[in-house]
Amino acid sequence: MERVNILGVGVSAINMPMALETIDIWIRTGKTHYICVSTVHGIMECQRDEKLRQIHNSAGMVTPDGMPLVWLNWLKGYRHVERVYGPDLMLEVCRESVSKGYKHYLYGGKAGVAELLSKKLTELFPGLLIAGAYSPPFRPLTIEEDQAVVDQINASGANIVWIGLGAPKQERWMAEHVDTLCFPVLIGVGAVFDYHSGVKRQAPRWMQRSGLEWLFRLLSEPVRLGPRYLINIPVFLFLILLQLSGIKKFKI
Repeated sequence: MERVNILGVGVSAINMPMALETIDIWIRTGKTHYICVSTVHGIMECQRDEKLRQIHNSAGMVTPDGMPLVWLNWLKGYRHVERVYGPDLMLEVCRESVSKGYKHYLYGGKAGVAELLSKKLTELFPGLLIAGAYSPPFRPLTIEEDQAVVDQINASGANIVWIGLGAPKQERWMAEHVDTLCFPVLIGVGAVFDYHSGVKRQAPRWMQRSGLEWLFRLLSEPVRLGPRYLINIPVFLFLILLQLSGIKKFKI
């Protein structure tokens, strides 16, 4: 799978059908991988944390969740690339899973959100198999608690584990656990748990397509997201200009 170097992060040059096909191949062949659903925020976090950048570059797939990442793929000649948006990815994977019998485990969200998401998804996709759901406490788990989670996921027989811990916590969790879980595909989807459970509203489609979803989220949660967007976006654009001009090299 080809990747485009965006500030030292290898973003997969894919679209939704390619992502679904790759996930299906991994499940059928029994290969465990994790997927980083990446935005500008994720790319910028990697600029501040070398280990996190390595985690992204070691992922089986880094999807272009944000439109700026899609546009940069186009600029590099990958015109087939489309946004592989976390909420849409979950719905498409769940839709295909009904006929294939794939089992899902939901890990993340605030107390009760994973269970609510499970209910919503099974209503939306009758026959969908949810093998388990757990919302961890908002604190580091003890070694014993973490092992209990691993044992529970392994015992569930889940093929796909959705991680809704928010970036970059979920990426670190996936990298730490990918070798201790038995064959599932791990997908970090952040706020998707809140969106599909009905806890938070998604941006209108026209804002998603035009790359303005960040503005919708900023207006929805200005205190929490203000520093992220108002700092990250200008710095991201500046670094991209440096990369495109060849002034600064970013190694994958």
